[in-house]
Amino acid sequence: MDFKNTLAFAQQLDEDDPLKDFRKKFYIPEKNGKPVIYFCGNSLGLQPQSTQHYLAQVLEAWQHLAVEGHFSGANPWSTFHKKLREPIAKLIGALPIEVISMNALTVNLHLLLVSFYRPTPQRYKILVEHKPFPSDRYALSSHIRWHGLSEEDCFIELRPREHEHSLRTEDILQAIEQHKEELALVLFGGINYLSGQLFELEKITQAAHQAGALMGLDLAHAIGNVPLQLHQWQVDFATWCTYKYLNSGPGGIAGIFIHEKFAHQSQLPRFAGWYGHNEERRFLMEETFQPIPGADGWQLSNGPALLFASLKASLDIFEEAGIENLRKKSIQLTGYLEFLLAGLNKKAGKERINVITPTNSEERGCQLSLEITGRGKEYFQKLTKAGVILDWREPNILRVAPVPLYNTFEEVYNFYKILEEI
Repeated sequence: MDFKNTLAFAQQLDEDDPLKDFRKKFYIPEKNGKPVIYFCGNSLGLQPQSTQHYLAQVLEAWQHLAVEGHFSGANPWSTFHKKLREPIAKLIGALPIEVISMNALTVNLHLLLVSFYRPTPQRYKILVEHKPFPSDRYALSSHIRWHGLSEEDCFIELRPREHEHSLRTEDILQAIEQHKEELALVLFGGINYLSGQLFELEKITQAAHQAGALMGLDLAHAIGNVPLQLHQWQVDFATWCTYKYLNSGPGGIAGIFIHEKFAHQSQLPRFAGWYGHNEERRFLMEETFQPIPGADGWQLSNGPALLFASLKASLDIFEEAGIENLRKKSIQLTGYLEFLLAGLNKKAGKERINVITPTNSEERGCQLSLEITGRGKEYFQKLTKAGVILDWREPNILRVAPVPLYNTFEEVYNFYKILEEI
């Protein structure tokens, strides 16, 4: 598309947008009586207006049914997680048996590492992207130490080439080949939280398997952002949170994916809990654990109905909008932002703002990470004061994420004008 640097052009894009009415399904925060420009959905998504309805259903069932709400009412609590299964599976390209909503992301990562990081004297190394999300690093480090190994011996952290900010796929594949005799696990974020790079996950997974290693993913910044095909790609396991692009609210329920090939491996090591036990015999209170086939067998406790309700409100919206349609708009929104920022540098006569996210739309999602020279933190504070909600990461990165469900092209243009003025 040939973009234009005018308000009228941005407004016309909004008028032609087939998803424009979805913004009305969300509460938009205000500042000084005006809607803010909220480009922080990569940190916390906005609240769907239907969330309160679903939460009220749970509270009313608790009020009127008490314990019987586990098995009665509009969304019985004991099976509520099953209503989330297919919408989640569609978003990540999975079979229903491969997904379950449970716990929080890092809790899930720990549980998955119990099963899928099984170091041996020959295979013990873990290959990760440069600057993985710190919580992932903490979890991996703790498992390495738990097995009596050292981080120095086990970690392989890939760094971009000099003067580059993204990892080249060929360098990732070369590293896997180089360490293939000692590699136990490859663990990547689907999209890197800092740079916004979307990795070629299918190619990386194939290389990991050819090397004899397992492939795991942290999809915190990918689920609800870009289409995925985890089953087809043969990814071994994954986990995600839902409070970013999936708009489930602060601390919302997370989830896991475990490939179908592990579904009936009941002897696979795991930490067990009663909700992962044979569903038909769960209330017989048996002493011997019989895992439910598939991802359900990794559950520990009965699920939090209020968190399920909050997630369902957003998943209903995704079902209506369609992830492919959202992706199409996302590429346009982010492309328009990139176009305007390039014009800003041109006007300044030098590169004041460096976009460190890949320029190829196939290698990124909603987010552009901006490296701002000089007074970046000051710019961030002035933007916040002007009613633009963004995310700052030390020492000099401004993360900007126009989300296709509720952000507009006019907001992108207005952000550019405010930044130009600053």
